[in-house]
Amino acid sequence: MSSMGFGPGNIDCDDVLRDVYLYLDDESDDALRNRIRQHLDACAPCLKHFGLEQDVRALVARCCGGDQAPQSLHQRIRVRITEVSVETAHLEYRPE
Repeated sequence: MSSMGFGPGNIDCDDVLRDVYLYLDDESDDALRNRIRQHLDACAPCLKHFGLEQDVRALVARCCGGDQAPQSLHQRIRVRITEVSVETAHLEYRPE
């Protein structure tokens, strides 16, 4: 379980990434939106992930003519982005 208050905007990275679709869809309350925005402004890994989510959403909108992407596609994309994020984090880690 994530520890609340850890990270910029008093919100944990796991919580930001879990709620990124609500943020993108403007379905979160103002307080949460502000906390997520503060976090994204100061957390490069989350901002990078957020940018990927925006790109995917724009691509789906262009390809589907504005139709909603099926939930199964959302889930597959989330899984793949998580896999890529883990792979990238592993590759970027260089022990002293």
